[in-house]
Amino acid sequence: MTMEINDADLALILACGVMAIALVRLSVTASRADPSAPDRLVAELRLAQFAALMLVLTAGVYIGFALAHGSSPGSGLDVALAVGFLVLAAVAVTLEPGHALTMLALGFAGHAVVDLLHGAGSLPSDALPSWYATACAIYDVGIAGVCYLPMVRRP
Repeated sequence: MTMEINDADLALILACGVMAIALVRLSVTASRADPSAPDRLVAELRLAQFAALMLVLTAGVYIGFALAHGSSPGSGLDVALAVGFLVLAAVAVTLEPGHALTMLALGFAGHAVVDLLHGAGSLPSDALPSWYATACAIYDVGIAGVCYLPMVRRP
């Protein structure tokens, strides 16, 4: 089995890598800040805001796949799920940063489940590159951990 990666796939992989590096930096900054200092809350808020944007973008990829292959059965479900993740991210950024980060970590974990359902064929997978569902699920679990890291260091 050969795996072809085209220019769009490569650009997506590179973009995800750059976003992950930025998120890790924000997470480490928040984790290292003194838990009782106001700087900690600011760092957690920045992390939560960026993570929310990443969750929306990650979920939105399935909207692109659905639009590209709108004739696939279940495409509407992909759009509905993406909108659900958008709502989750929108609610998360209105919460206290600790709660927001926990909610976003759970959101990324939930998105990993959606990815695995695509990979298993329970959700539409016609438009997906063969490597995408598994790679995205692994990425989502990693990002969930990065979002939750500052919560581990809270008193």
